[in-house]
Amino acid sequence: MFADCALNQNPTPAELACIAGDSAKSYAAFVGKEARVAMLSHSTMGSAKHADVTKVVEAVKIAKEKYPEIKLDGEIQLDAAIVKEVGELKAPTSPVAGKANCLVFPDIDAGNIGYKLVQRFGKAEAFGPVLQGIAKPVNDLSRGCSANDIVAVVAMTAVQAHVMGK
Repeated sequence: MFADCALNQNPTPAELACIAGDSAKSYAAFVGKEARVAMLSHSTMGSAKHADVTKVVEAVKIAKEKYPEIKLDGEIQLDAAIVKEVGELKAPTSPVAGKANCLVFPDIDAGNIGYKLVQRFGKAEAFGPVLQGIAKPVNDLSRGCSANDIVAVVAMTAVQAHVMGK
């Protein structure tokens, strides 16, 4: 799962923390497995200093306090989040390094570019955007979506409705 790829332009640390929590819950509902959330950055565990890194570090702190039951870590680079050997090298004490299945991008630019790279170059199926953190299930479709994408988003919306009891 990739978040946020379509809605929040430049989320605050508190908003990123909520995105992480909502994404972990959505991942569990859609996939039926425990989420391992990576809060992505161009830095891994203090390897760089920048205001953008600080934002992610603050988001991780908030998310860990708000959602202690979720396996979550960051700030972490994408390669360290999803490649076991890189994760062991760059973040050996992280509970998600090399095993992340839920990626929280620091802003909409990174998220949107990331998901479209995977979709177009990796030939992966991309479903969504899936809207989270609202009272009722509502989702959106990319203008470039296919008929299969529409069917998948309808199915995902049905899962959300079931989980939400609506």
